[in-house]
Amino acid sequence: MSMGTGTHDFDLKGRKLMKILIVRHGDPDYSIDSLTEKGWREAEYLSERLTKLDVKEFYVSPMGRAKDTASFTLKKLNRTAVECEWLREFAPRIRRPDCEDSPVVWDWLPQDWTKHEEFYDYDKWCDQEIMQEGKVRQEYEWVTGSLDRLLAEHGYVRDGHLYRAERPNQDTIVFFCHFGLGCVLISHLLGISPMVLWHGFCAAPTSVATLVTEERRKGIASFRMSSYGDISHLYVKDEEPAFSARFCEMYENTDERHD
Repeated sequence: MSMGTGTHDFDLKGRKLMKILIVRHGDPDYSIDSLTEKGWREAEYLSERLTKLDVKEFYVSPMGRAKDTASFTLKKLNRTAVECEWLREFAPRIRRPDCEDSPVVWDWLPQDWTKHEEFYDYDKWCDQEIMQEGKVRQEYEWVTGSLDRLLAEHGYVRDGHLYRAERPNQDTIVFFCHFGLGCVLISHLLGISPMVLWHGFCAAPTSVATLVTEERRKGIASFRMSSYGDISHLYVKDEEPAFSARFCEMYENTDERHD
């Protein structure tokens, strides 16, 4: 899935706005918390894109697959990234109704979670019994609180669902992280239940989501997403996106992930 192309990175350059890039890691080899051969190629192609940007600060998950993805970009720029524990994959475990295992919170069958309207509500989604058992709200508030503290350092202070632009600027910051975690960040910035993002959006490996500030009245800023799932850096290299983060398009497709 891709909303828009990589031109967003350059068209927005020079305008008075802050920009956040949320980058998913490359095609993962979860067994060693690193990247597959394809994932390393994706990270290289991604770096050719990111090194063209004027980035104020890089932030990275402590997990190997995210750090490996960032490594090409950082090496080319002779930069380092700030490692943030809260950028690790968002993975509280829950009691999923259809299985005995305890999968991560964002791995549900659509026919189960969609029965409950509360899951679509930004204010109520994590108050459900299953979420309370998994202490999901505590994890969510830790992550989003950490994000807000970081944004305050960059001049934008959370105030309700908006931000006070105390030091409006043109900083670009980049997060190298994970699909589930990236959806949590976006849900907080846009006021959307992450359940909708986890199940309705697809971020292929090394895809980029871009959010920018808007300050229509002086000192009051909100975030708007200008692109999501952008993998234009792969298409220009004729690199097919990895299937990771998706499930089978048809049940009969035995070579695609079902569960």
